[in-house]
Amino acid sequence: MDPVIVVGAGPVGLALALALAAQDVPSVVLDEGTGDDEYRPARTVVLRADTAAFAERLGCAEALRGEGVRWTGWRSIRRRQLVRHLSFVDAPDDGAFEEDGEGEDGERVAAPLHVPQHALTGALRTALASPPAAGLVRIVADCRLDALEQDATGISAHTRGDRSTWWRGSHLVGCDGARSTVRKLLGIRFPGRTAVERHAVAMLRTELPWPGEAVLHRRPPWRGGGDEVAARPLRGGGWRLDWLLPPRGDLVTPEALVARIRETLSGWCDETPPYELVDTGVYTLHHRLARRWRVDRAFLAGDAAHLLGALGTQGLDEGLRDVENLAWKLAQAWHGGGSPETLLDSYQAERRTAVAARLRAADQSLPVLRGGNGLRTYLRGGARGHDALLADAHLGRGPLGAPPAYPHSPLAPVDVEGEVAVGTAPGAPVADVPVTAPDGTAGRLRDRLGRGVLVVLVAPGTGVWDRRHWVTAGVMPRLAEAVGALPVRGELLVTEAYPGAAAHTVLLVRPDGHLAAAFAGVHPAALHAATQALLGGAPEQAAAETREEEAAHAP
Repeated sequence: MDPVIVVGAGPVGLALALALAAQDVPSVVLDEGTGDDEYRPARTVVLRADTAAFAERLGCAEALRGEGVRWTGWRSIRRRQLVRHLSFVDAPDDGAFEEDGEGEDGERVAAPLHVPQHALTGALRTALASPPAAGLVRIVADCRLDALEQDATGISAHTRGDRSTWWRGSHLVGCDGARSTVRKLLGIRFPGRTAVERHAVAMLRTELPWPGEAVLHRRPPWRGGGDEVAARPLRGGGWRLDWLLPPRGDLVTPEALVARIRETLSGWCDETPPYELVDTGVYTLHHRLARRWRVDRAFLAGDAAHLLGALGTQGLDEGLRDVENLAWKLAQAWHGGGSPETLLDSYQAERRTAVAARLRAADQSLPVLRGGNGLRTYLRGGARGHDALLADAHLGRGPLGAPPAYPHSPLAPVDVEGEVAVGTAPGAPVADVPVTAPDGTAGRLRDRLGRGVLVVLVAPGTGVWDRRHWVTAGVMPRLAEAVGALPVRGELLVTEAYPGAAAHTVLLVRPDGHLAAAFAGVHPAALHAATQALLGGAPEQAAAETREEEAAHAP
């Protein structure tokens, strides 16, 4: 069968090629550039726990540990007052925090990972050059797409330049950025808002009073501080500093930027400490959302499908979530399983809805957080609530930052026998609990994602019992048989406990880490029907088949 064509060799396109290769799907990556990644130290990305874990599963774990920095804490400052201080602490879930500021909750959240974008891209390229991806992925540089043609069996893409030729694929995914050629060739509109925010940025090496901690300072009291300045730590004593600028202000000259740096450093340190300026830049943030994310065999992902980033939201985070959502569905369709039209349509239904909600939350928050003085400044607790909302966006929680859920997914099973509620709602990301496989391999649930569905049995005591006993005891043999009969690759795991789940609860987890369903005990027919719905089978039909099969086996 023809490979998947990936247009664009940025982080999103490279991650998609790796995710497909992990599921034995070949791809051709068409790179308009030369294949050399631009070295821009000031261009960095913040990855949340779910997207950082996804990048690690793609083969970037060592590079991310070597090049990235997990924040040790978070500080929100308004004028001269410390509003909130979160100290991240080592914990089994790699991300609890203790709050000693004016916070109002003790929710556990993973420390974000801050990494230079060129380091992430380089790590993805290194992983693509290693088995198994090396035998499944072909990257072609210096080729620019200029035509697309689709038919009933595949899609053809024409490139001009040194690589003037036609490429044939089973599907095509446009990961070619904000000015996407794929999107334009498909005739998809890209409406939204222009110049939502504008920032000046500098990467420098110096010593600040908060080593390892990220800082968001609103209304700094020194001259020229502006409305907001943020500092995020990097490796080797590096810091990325961001200043919020007026959306349509004057050009920022090098002299003006150096003045901002000196004023900010002296404001934080009482006097300007020695520093080495490595890189600078000015960037403008837009909010846009493509009308369609799929046209027959062609798809959009990353900046080609959406632009966001105001108020601390992370565009690359959403691009990687696009990849994780789409890759397993494309792989299933490529290998000929499930109902491909429903399955592939669910990519737009889930991801576009989630990103639209994120953009809507940002648009609703912008007038409050960025508006001028008014009644809101006199409302009791208003400023504190605004600071909390903005901090949550940077920390990856709340409506501006939390990982998305797909509660109304077209893949959700309906009225399946034995379903039960647990601490994770259907369609939401599962908790990253410790798990053990029947062969004794232990690890985290998140590390097992990506190649098929996971079936997790909540079995207290399995951590202390000898594996030889529990692997053949109780419900395990019947559940193992049910997993083996699923219409897709499935892996059986056990965990000591899961939030809100009773003993013998069975969880069905999608390849992208979202909960498909939870059952009170072992229900083979229901598990099969829920998996069938997950692959694009009609949920109502799956439920009917379940009831018929249950009735046939009833005593």
